[in-house]
Amino acid sequence: MTINKGGVWAVVVTYRPELNKLGMLLNSLASQVNGVVVVDNGSSEAVLSWLGEYQYSVPLQLVALGDNKGIAAAQNIGIQYAIHQKADYVILFDHDSHPEGSMVAKLKEVAEVKLAAGVKLAAVGPRYFDERHDNPPPFIQVRGLKVERQPCRSCNSVVEVDYLIASGCLIPTQTLTLVGGMNEEMFIDYVDIEWGLRAKAKGFQSFGACAALMSHDLGDEPFVFFGNKFPHHSALRHYYHFRNAIWMYCQDWPPLHWKLADGWRLFLKYGFYTLFAKPRHKHWWMMTKGGWHGLTGRMGRLN
Repeated sequence: MTINKGGVWAVVVTYRPELNKLGMLLNSLASQVNGVVVVDNGSSEAVLSWLGEYQYSVPLQLVALGDNKGIAAAQNIGIQYAIHQKADYVILFDHDSHPEGSMVAKLKEVAEVKLAAGVKLAAVGPRYFDERHDNPPPFIQVRGLKVERQPCRSCNSVVEVDYLIASGCLIPTQTLTLVGGMNEEMFIDYVDIEWGLRAKAKGFQSFGACAALMSHDLGDEPFVFFGNKFPHHSALRHYYHFRNAIWMYCQDWPPLHWKLADGWRLFLKYGFYTLFAKPRHKHWWMMTKGGWHGLTGRMGRLN
């Protein structure tokens, strides 16, 4: 792979966004990227009108899908648009993320150092934080049967990871050509994990850049249990989470140790959310249904 010297295009996926948060994201990106494509997953006419009238200092393209096609499909549409614009890198964002002013430059710097060293680069991601949570280190690597969080030992550390969350993830377009895009059949949840592990299986490595910072909302408002904060999702999100995880366990390319480590965490989540997520029966049923659909290969959007 050659070192990319061209532009960075941001792909922002929106779904019923809070316009003040979306405005903060777009304002932050204006000085950091060469262009933005916003792919909207069926928001209201008011949102589309707001985006259509948005005055921006770099090229901004709105792609309105008219319906919720899922985050993977929306990301792929944005990625293809960016590639058509000759982008050298694509950086993905959810509408509720807020990168610091130099985040993209710091990610690109790490990417080009790795490429210059001959690394087959999958992606570089920032250190993100959610003010509503206790903010454990965000970088994940599976060692043996343990899912370990990789700490930032200094503010400029760069750590190897198995995968990154999609939002804030900088990917060379060359890599996307070789690895492929996001799996649209997953719709939402585990999309970034699947892509990261698929890239790793093809010999590409992802990295976390500790100097690059971003705030990001993880799920709905967390709930507190014995003094600890836990992410909270809807029953429908739990369906996709469990379905896609178990579907991945049934594939032959993810490493066995990852399946065992992630499967144990999924088992603990099943018990925890069955007992404490309300309404309990609805969450239990959607997790169970998702697990069955994952085993039987029923993918795509749940009707």
